[in-house]
Amino acid sequence: MVGMNELFLSSVLGKTVINEQGQEIGKLWDMIMVPGEVIPEVSHLLVKKHKQIFSIPWQEISLFTHVVISVIGDGKQIRNYVSDKGEILVKRDILDKQIVDVNGAKVVRINDLKLGSHKNLLGIFSADIGLRGLLRRLGYELVADKIAVTFNKELPTQEISWEYVQPLEQNVSRLALTMAREQMAEMHPADIAQIISNISHKQIQTVLDSLDTETAGEAIHELEPELRSQVISQLDSEQASDILEEMEADEAADVLGDLPEEKAKELLGLMDIEEAEEIQELMEHEDDTAGGLMNNDFLSISPDFTVDEALSQVKLLAADIETVYYAYVVDEKENLLGVVSLKELLVTPPTSLVAEIMSDNLKTVKVDSEPEDILELIAKYNLIAIPVLDGEGKMAGIVTVDDILEMFLPFALKRKRQPKY
Repeated sequence: MVGMNELFLSSVLGKTVINEQGQEIGKLWDMIMVPGEVIPEVSHLLVKKHKQIFSIPWQEISLFTHVVISVIGDGKQIRNYVSDKGEILVKRDILDKQIVDVNGAKVVRINDLKLGSHKNLLGIFSADIGLRGLLRRLGYELVADKIAVTFNKELPTQEISWEYVQPLEQNVSRLALTMAREQMAEMHPADIAQIISNISHKQIQTVLDSLDTETAGEAIHELEPELRSQVISQLDSEQASDILEEMEADEAADVLGDLPEEKAKELLGLMDIEEAEEIQELMEHEDDTAGGLMNNDFLSISPDFTVDEALSQVKLLAADIETVYYAYVVDEKENLLGVVSLKELLVTPPTSLVAEIMSDNLKTVKVDSEPEDILELIAKYNLIAIPVLDGEGKMAGIVTVDDILEMFLPFALKRKRQPKY
């Protein structure tokens, strides 16, 4: 196949397709895409003449340009097109559709596609998401360029390399390249939540399927309560419970607390018994209290530990605990005796006893303490977390600074991520 370098899809759609004798076979109507080894590849051209649509394998194309497309031979070998449910058509399934720009962490719309030759195959190189691509589609690109020159401006090009494109339609997502999938999984949960808030419910499943369960859980927790309830409710129950198990207990309790009671019980029943009990315990507290805000996973050590033993305990438990800035010193009955910072453990001689270096002048709150009181203590004493005591004065959990601050963020900041249907 000759005569083809890089060109835009809009420049070839509707172009005449001829045989080697110059006889017209029809007009280019669409293309069938398949995942390639390096980039998505065109497997067939779909050519329309009158009401008939023909399917031509890419290997039978001898010339492909923005002026004319020709097939090998007289074209009598071409067959009528028979639609396949799982196939991907460029114009129908990709053009004008929303995608995730994983490099820019945002949802954009494809206005045009840049096609190119790779190892004698035709593939997608990049997606044009800018005004230039839209004007090109409408046939106004040259006019716009002239106007821009008149005003000493330049019409910018906005293209995303296909390696940074994550399609949002489930079928088309098969065309995502490895780099896009990996970069999607490495996005900050808040960025993923922003993306989820700007796509349809149908597309949300595609995004979550591209993530590991821990990242999916963190992203879901970042959503507004109403939307995250809708997202969890639409997931398969097994997938939803797997995601909840990977969340921090307090975050999972937040999510389940927003669900109908029957649905929450169903998901708890599918979870590991120990984790479900931990979450259930948190759900028993009112949302706007220390008990409702706390996380019952925290680092605890014995006062009889040496610093070396305490650090070994920290290393053993840290991977499963969200906040590791403090280690709380408790006795065998879970009574809170003191606190020691991770920094103190690191700079103190390893043979020293924890009881000798812990601070017993603790600031604590009760499980029914109100958010305003918690915030006041955290702000006054510059704390990263504050212990929560139950009715018997035992250590029940901790409230972290980020959890309490989230309650007091201006609604203008919290409400920017709104679902679009």
